[in-house]
Amino acid sequence: MTKETSNKKNGIFMQAGILAIAGVISRIIGLLYGSPLTAIIGDEGNGYYSTAYNIYLIVLLISSYSIPSAMSKIISQKLAVKEYRNAQRIFRCALIYVFIVGGIGSILLFFGAGLFVDGYSIPVLRTFAPIIFLFGPLGVLRGYFQAHRTMVPTSVSQLLEQIMNAIVSLSAAYLLVRLAAGQSDSIIARNGAIGSALGTGAGVCTALIFMFLVYYRNRNLVKTRTSRDKHEDMEYSAIFKMIFTIVTPFIISTFIYNFSTTMNSSLFTKILIYVRGFDSSEVITDYGIFSRKAMVIINFPIAMASATASAMMPNVSTLYAQNKIAETENLCAKALRVVMVIAIPSALGLMFLARPIMMLLFPQKGTLDEAALLMAVLGVTVVFYSISTVTNSILQGVGRIVIPVVNAGVALLIQSVILVILLVFTDLGNIALCVVTIVYSFLMCVFNQYSMRKALSVKQDIGKTYIIPFISAFVMGVMGKVIYELFHFVFGFILGEDGYFTNLFATAIALFVAVLCYAFMMIRLKGITEEDLHSFPKGATLIRLLKKIHFLR
Repeated sequence: MTKETSNKKNGIFMQAGILAIAGVISRIIGLLYGSPLTAIIGDEGNGYYSTAYNIYLIVLLISSYSIPSAMSKIISQKLAVKEYRNAQRIFRCALIYVFIVGGIGSILLFFGAGLFVDGYSIPVLRTFAPIIFLFGPLGVLRGYFQAHRTMVPTSVSQLLEQIMNAIVSLSAAYLLVRLAAGQSDSIIARNGAIGSALGTGAGVCTALIFMFLVYYRNRNLVKTRTSRDKHEDMEYSAIFKMIFTIVTPFIISTFIYNFSTTMNSSLFTKILIYVRGFDSSEVITDYGIFSRKAMVIINFPIAMASATASAMMPNVSTLYAQNKIAETENLCAKALRVVMVIAIPSALGLMFLARPIMMLLFPQKGTLDEAALLMAVLGVTVVFYSISTVTNSILQGVGRIVIPVVNAGVALLIQSVILVILLVFTDLGNIALCVVTIVYSFLMCVFNQYSMRKALSVKQDIGKTYIIPFISAFVMGVMGKVIYELFHFVFGFILGEDGYFTNLFATAIALFVAVLCYAFMMIRLKGITEEDLHSFPKGATLIRLLKKIHFLR
């Protein structure tokens, strides 16, 4: 491998690292405000929010959500051959496309809310409706900068979005709950859910303004490039046809890939309420515990896989279009290894320290044990979803856009049949949701891996990609659990056995030791090398630190 190729790869993963760090910080913000928000709106409010959010997400997926990936792929191909003017034409056409489709989606969601959800979830869904229109141009702008191989604007916009989301969600939920004081618990929960939805809209609006300002600041560079471009202009009709041809498979793939959440929500509530005769508030509460506690934490490490997938999409597309098959395969193998280095310890860490982590983030004692159990069971999906997310992007990047659609459709059908059987014939409750989430993520992982191997000869180092991270993570998990129990016992004498701060201090120390243990094991077992570390953001600083503490020689 040439030095130039190595530098390109390191640049790719540096950008992925930037996006991953932003994703991690955003998720941390989400987790931190999730606990006080739950205290304000309750598990029932979380249930109303999640039910409406799932429908909002489906419409968003159809109208706008896939735009960043699709635009990144299309524009990066034009930039690779220096067709700057055509890249700008595609950008403008994409904006027109999302304004039309997003407008239709917003109108449909607002006036048709009662067709998709029931009861108090209807006003929450209507609150989400205008966000569809705002998210479209935001997605185009993010895809535009990703195609230029810079993840900084997207990363900063994500942070601003989440910060504003947190501030407005908590403020609006608190105010609306106070306004409903003295009314029924369900009305109070509804108002809180509406406040949380307002926060989502405020976050998207803030991110859109920021991305527009970044684009406006770079307008002179864009004008200079386009004025020097001598390539023939594409017809607008051809551009719209290309956008529609490429975006549609992306939409269908992303739609089916994420539709499992909405499908599961609908089946869970409808079957338990109308077939099994359970109380609707109890069912909504159970779903809120699953979706807004267990799944929120599980999605935290998966965000890093999504960041890697977003960063690699334009590069895979470009390398493959240039017929650099070997480089494409090496990039894909390295992406999977980087993701597994993070996903495997995350999964085992959530399993070993499920209750301490859940108590730290969502300390409501009435549902603590149930939420912790759900999260521990779901831990393995971190690995499955991380693999399937990256392989999904690989398949899309090499032009196999329809294959992920078929894979997701088959997996969705199988898991839906299993869920119906479990809900009708067993009393597993929301554990059934965990079971089918594992089934779905596993099937997507297997199907996509098989399809990727048919498209590319990706040679994975099984030891460095899976075995060494698993051994290191298992030792880490055991060590973390032992350290937690030890310090929980010690702090229990001082602060009280079941106190929040007892758990906080014990968990913080356990996580710190666990991270050091994992790093030590990975380096000693040669699961990660100095060359690998150079590709991470601040890799040189990290290497110097590891050498100072004698982890690296």
